[in-house]
Amino acid sequence: MSGSRVIPVCLAIAGSDSGGGAGIQADLKAFAMAGVHGATAITAITAQNTRAVIAVEAVSPALILAQVRAVVEDLGVQAVKTGMLGGPETIAAVAQALGELPRGVPIVVDPVMVAESGARLLAGEAEAVLRDTILPLATVVTPNVPEARAITGRHELDGADLARAVLALGPRVVVLTGGHRDVATDVLVDADGIEEIAGPRHPDGAAHGSGCTHASTLAARLALGDDPRAAARHARRIAGDAVRDGLRDIGNGPGPVDVLGLLRRAAR
Repeated sequence: MSGSRVIPVCLAIAGSDSGGGAGIQADLKAFAMAGVHGATAITAITAQNTRAVIAVEAVSPALILAQVRAVVEDLGVQAVKTGMLGGPETIAAVAQALGELPRGVPIVVDPVMVAESGARLLAGEAEAVLRDTILPLATVVTPNVPEARAITGRHELDGADLARAVLALGPRVVVLTGGHRDVATDVLVDADGIEEIAGPRHPDGAAHGSGCTHASTLAARLALGDDPRAAARHARRIAGDAVRDGLRDIGNGPGPVDVLGLLRRAAR
């Protein structure tokens, strides 16, 4: 059955955003846009909107494991994307779940640390656990500059040097995203070298959920058969367009990205 499947399955292991802009909600939109079926294992429930994260409640490690196993055993998965993991217990459960995946399933790790509103989503004591247990399992890791500096402790680095410092922690490929850089260029580093993935900056767009959208699109393209470099190029373009088309009039804070082109469809 799985050999004849037309639509790949991508599993997002991440937190839920009640405002619908980031987290699991953004992942599912990006998966749908990419043409894959999205499944989820929710790690935490957040009460948040465009202005703030008001409350966070972690899902039990046992239930996280149960969600992943339920999806893998019945649907199968062609790629996995991780997002908000929260604390050490959650990270340990996710590391166990990733270790149980069939051999060869690509894993994209978005090391979510801080929400667009500024709220911290990864406990400080969990950074080392994420670095030591999740990053070595990653096919691709997609940090922004602050996340990469926090993970490596190399706050003086940027660009290719910073990406190489993350690569030294064990993932196969690092895509340092460009949203926090002077030039909005992603930097990909792997064993074969460096590639800069350029794209325009959209300062008048809306960026809430951009990192989730980028990582989920990248995972979907891996599930569809792209190599990591091609997947990263595609993800940069899709995430950039989603920021450009972002829903600036939703909420009173940074609006959500619009990967589905809702405004364009409404204008027809």
